[in-house]
Amino acid sequence: MRLMVAVLGVGMVLASCSAEKKARKAFTLGKYEKVIGYYKNVVKKEPNNGVANFYVAEAYRQSNRIQQAEPYYAKAGGKGISADSVKLYYAKSLQANANYAAARQVLETLTATTKNEKIKDRATKELAGINYLDNLNQKKSYYKIKNLEAINTPFTEYAPVYSNNQLYFSSSRANAKIYEATGTPFTDLYVAETNGANVNVNTITPLPDFINSPNINEGCITFTPDGRTMIFAKGNNGKRKGAPDVDLYLSRYRNGTWEEPTPLNINLPDAWESTPAMAPDGRTLYFSSNRKGGFGGLDLYSAQMDGRGRFSRVRNLGPEINTAGAELFPHVAENGKLYFSSDGHPGYGMLDIFVVNRANGKTVIENLGQPVNSPADDFGIFLFKPDRGFFTSNREGGKGDDDIYTFVNEDPNLKVVNYYLAGVTYMLRKDSAREVLPNTKVTLLDQEGEGMQEFVTGNDGKFLFRVYENENYTLIGETDGFITKRQSYTTAGKSVPLESLKELVTNITLDTILVLDRKERGRRFVLNNIYFGYDSADIRREAARELDKLVTLLNDNPDLKIEMGSHTDSIASEAYNIQLSQRRAQATVNYLIRKGIDASRLTAKGYGESQPIARNTNPDGTDNPAGRQRNRRTEFKILEIGTYIRKDDTDEDDRFFRNNELKKNE
Repeated sequence: MRLMVAVLGVGMVLASCSAEKKARKAFTLGKYEKVIGYYKNVVKKEPNNGVANFYVAEAYRQSNRIQQAEPYYAKAGGKGISADSVKLYYAKSLQANANYAAARQVLETLTATTKNEKIKDRATKELAGINYLDNLNQKKSYYKIKNLEAINTPFTEYAPVYSNNQLYFSSSRANAKIYEATGTPFTDLYVAETNGANVNVNTITPLPDFINSPNINEGCITFTPDGRTMIFAKGNNGKRKGAPDVDLYLSRYRNGTWEEPTPLNINLPDAWESTPAMAPDGRTLYFSSNRKGGFGGLDLYSAQMDGRGRFSRVRNLGPEINTAGAELFPHVAENGKLYFSSDGHPGYGMLDIFVVNRANGKTVIENLGQPVNSPADDFGIFLFKPDRGFFTSNREGGKGDDDIYTFVNEDPNLKVVNYYLAGVTYMLRKDSAREVLPNTKVTLLDQEGEGMQEFVTGNDGKFLFRVYENENYTLIGETDGFITKRQSYTTAGKSVPLESLKELVTNITLDTILVLDRKERGRRFVLNNIYFGYDSADIRREAARELDKLVTLLNDNPDLKIEMGSHTDSIASEAYNIQLSQRRAQATVNYLIRKGIDASRLTAKGYGESQPIARNTNPDGTDNPAGRQRNRRTEFKILEIGTYIRKDDTDEDDRFFRNNELKKNE
């Protein structure tokens, strides 16, 4: 009998170990509902089991149910579990349940005791965020919200997108199969006819089967402005041969139907790419990803689409927008403002909706406040007009899990001014007349030198950028066979007074041109303001500023080898002028070398008075000061145009090199 009991006891232990091993494996695979089921049973028997409480809490948090994690984080702990991380997420769960006083107390203790600098930094920011709520709640809100009851069900409806009088959204209403990560049904994409927020519920239909796959989550759709290209997110199916994570897919509308979706080339293996949003320019895609190199769990990125539907130049939106938390569900409204959701910026506890404002070249992140935001998840905003739109929330009082809401911004002073910079790229003919230069890449940099937008001109040479008031920019123009050029532009002093506007939306277009010079061997360019003192080869301050521009030009055109030529007027002897001009030419070369230009690309040549471009004396023999000044000049001449390899940015796994051999013009 004792032997039978002993064997039975060993069997129970082995079964328990096997079950826990499966639960741990399920946790690594993201099957959080299985984890919760197993460890909740452990907690029932052992309420103070720190490890079991930890796994329940983490499974709830990582399946976006951190409110339910609160009592489990309160008891979580054990060997190998970071006590500081537990405290941080315990505070986050308290915030999610609007228990801000308790969350503040936990964070204050954590910041005072932790030795982990990363956790201390994040806890300090979370604490500042709770304190920020006092100011946010005092701010007057003009938003009016309403549950879109006609479309919501007891299941989840989220991520509304308006396109061509149709409302697209994600829902789990018709799926019986349960997604093991969240314990809820899989989601599909739906569409309905709508007039603004007045949805015709009789027209709600799922998208075709080749878009909605069985037992796979589809969600978060976006369209180009013409409505003929869609991009959406498709999740994994949990099968060994399936996609390991969420990816983005593209489909085009041709011949009256949508084509079979294909994965975007910017998807990365083992990375999560989702919540896509096309900008109004029809070329810039924003999305969220947990790819390596970001600032936190999920960051916002942008990418540029070419005419073939391929994407390149993937860019992280930077630390002003991205945090150690999660940033996702971007949306660029017609007013050019970027909206997104985050649990890392100061907010009410879970995902809040934010807008990116620009003021004098600086990025300012603004929480939209209540009633748009709440202690629950608020996300997926979409403005179909400047003052109205949709968003998603799982706040109390809804019809289901996630519900779609409508909103109206009744701010009486709401005025939207869109500023655009329209330009044309030109080249100079030999007769000095301008001629349109097509196929030129134009890049807009902000005043910090960071790239904002890119545009490749067509046959008309035209480019168009969204710009903002009271900012300084740099335009860069580049195309094969021409010198890459930088040109400044400012919107300072060009703003329209808001009080003078009568319409809700006003579009202001500013104009400019960009003229590029051909790369030709032997071509000379005069540098302005390169002056020297009498009998001196010392570089003056104003000359240094001009030479710094040449440093930039040489860095932008690494294939050029140049001659720095110095010229004098006819005062003094020819021999003296040759010697003086050589010293001056060498001084400019030495300056460029000190600024990092390879000496092998530079040659110094003193021409003395031998190549005047104006008369040193008048026809009557009197002195011609203006002519002498023109002759006392510094030029650079293109000696050689080499072959070089330019690195084009695509994404982390799709970088490539393009061998661009430029013509050597005689």
